[in-house]
Order: sequence, then structure tokens, then C-alpha cells
Amino acid sequence: MVSSDLHFRIHKIKLIIFDVDGVLTDGRIVYGDYGDELKSYDVQDGFGMVLLERAGLKTAIISAKKSRNNTRRAKDLKVSKIYQNAFDKLKVFEKITKQIKISPEECCYVGDDLIDIPVMSRVGFAVAVQNARPETKEAAHYITEHSGGRGAAREVCDLILKTQGKWTEATKKYFS
Repeated sequence: MVSSDLHFRIHKIKLIIFDVDGVLTDGRIVYGDYGDELKSYDVQDGFGMVLLERAGLKTAIISAKKSRNNTRRAKDLKVSKIYQNAFDKLKVFEKITKQIKISPEECCYVGDDLIDIPVMSRVGFAVAVQNARPETKEAAHYITEHSGGRGAAREVCDLILKTQGKWTEATKKYFS
């Protein structure tokens, strides 16, 4: 059960923005012997993002690190927008909101580290994953029960869909 304040915040959300490393992954990056980079994404997190899009909500990724893996994952999930090498995430956030003509209050941001706090302080619904830095948790309206790369993103997706009353429509083909 969400508080009336959270319900009010979540009800306005039209765009959900995710950080990658530490949010969509567990934060570990493995380098192979041949220079390749390996990341591990949670399939249920990804399906939650698909459900958001199915419900008419937009998704975006803002990552300070550029990675072909991020691009591929975003494409697989049909993420609306992906921005990489974004060291000033607030600047990118402002660009996104201007491009799609959406207010900061209509945005949710899910982060885990200090670099995420400027955006979290501007959005209508700021989320920190369970394994986020303490300062990041302090900036959040909601802290997930799950850790990044381990169901945190899915938790946020389900929370938004259910709070907005879009869960049944987005998932109906699985329950009929």
C-alpha cells in the first residue's frame, strides 16, 4: 500500500527514466581477455519495462557510461530514448523533457549513486534502489525492496502500473 503522497506522485508519471549500472544491472562490469565488456541484466526487470511501454508510458535510459551492451538492451526492450556518456545527467534530463514536452513532475527517475541525485531532486517521483548510496536514498521518495539488477526496476514498473490502474490492461493476455 502506497501513501497518499506517493499515490499522488505516481499517478502523474508519464516517463520513467532508468540509470543502467547499479539499477538495470547489479553494478558489476566484467572485462574479458579480449577487451569485451560483460553485464548482466535481469529479464524480469526488462519485461517490466516492456509492460510500461505497452501501457502507454515512455521509458528512457541515461547512463554515464557508454556501452554497446546498453544500446542492445535498450533496443531489445524498445526503450523510447537512450543517452550514454551522460556525465551531466541533469542536462540530459532537461533535454528529454523539452524534446517530448513533458514536465519534470511527470517523470520518474531510478538511480543508485551520487551522479543521479541532481535528476532525482527535479522529478516528481525519485526512486533509489535498495543497494544505492546512502545520500542517494536520502534524495528518494521511494526506496525499492530489491537491489539493482535483481528486480528493483521491475518493482518500480509494477508499482507504477498498479498505482495508475494500468496493470490489468497491460497484463490481460497472460491471465485470460
